[in-house]
Amino acid sequence: MPGARFLVLFDGTCNFCNGSVRFIMKRDRRERFAFLSSQTDEGRALAEKHGFAGPTPGSMILIDRAAEGGASARVFSRSTASLEIARRLDGLWPILYAFIIIPRPVRDAVYKWFAARRHRFFGKADQCVILPASRTGGEALGRGDHST
Repeated sequence: MPGARFLVLFDGTCNFCNGSVRFIMKRDRRERFAFLSSQTDEGRALAEKHGFAGPTPGSMILIDRAAEGGASARVFSRSTASLEIARRLDGLWPILYAFIIIPRPVRDAVYKWFAARRHRFFGKADQCVILPASRTGGEALGRGDHST
């Protein structure tokens, strides 16, 4: 999505993560978010570029494309990514950003605990979610289709 400012990298085989993407899309009328599975070549390359390794880097990653490519690119992960996303959603969801006052190590400990159990709680998908072409973030690397 060329006009989207924020790119969300997510685990496309995680049912909870796929549900989170659908949740965000429904509450993003201004279409500020684009999405890219970390299992795609493009997703892996972007994750590695920003210091996250592996096919599922263990976190939803939010990249502020306005700063992408610059020396001070803004990249958020774990609980901070979740709160930064909530901050930009429609409705009352931005209220959740108040949790940013909790020290990041505490927030991230809760995030990591849940992330380690997400497949047990919600299951694992056989394939990545198929996103509408208008909401994929693959153009971040100048390529076309990005469903796996």
